[in-house]
Amino acid sequence: QLHLTMSEKNELTKSLEMVQKELQEKESEMKREISEYKDKLLQAEKKHQDALTEANRKNEVEIEACQEKINLLEHFISSQKLEIEHLKSNKELNNSLKETNQTIGELLKTKVR
Repeated sequence: QLHLTMSEKNELTKSLEMVQKELQEKESEMKREISEYKDKLLQAEKKHQDALTEANRKNEVEIEACQEKINLLEHFISSQKLEIEHLKSNKELNNSLKETNQTIGELLKTKVR
């Protein structure tokens, strides 16, 4: 009886050791898979961050180009306003000259009579 019990105990011990070994192998495999997934996640995050950085860089370049265009347009508008003022001033001078010429013409007519 004792021998049978000892034999069963040995078998159960071997079986337990095999189950423990199997569990350790599964745990090791799961740790390896977790490590692989973490690496993949880090790679994906880096790729995403690189894409964001590149998009931001492109946007900054585009913003700078737009700002330059705005500055050029503001300068152009400013020069056009000056030109308009100059033209208005010339128009007023021309009108004044016409009036002066009419006045001189009338004075000459009056003097000739």
